[in-house]
Amino acid sequence: MIEQIKAAARQSRETLLQDAIGLASLIVMMVVALYLPGVI
Repeated sequence: MIEQIKAAARQSRETLLQDAIGLASLIVMMVVALYLPGVI
């Protein structure tokens, strides 16, 4: 099972990078949306 996960990670490395960037941007947007009402 571990070998299958490692093989999938090797085959889709650029997709994983894009997913990580998307996740980070969603987190930033959520933090900004939560702090925005306190600023205005």
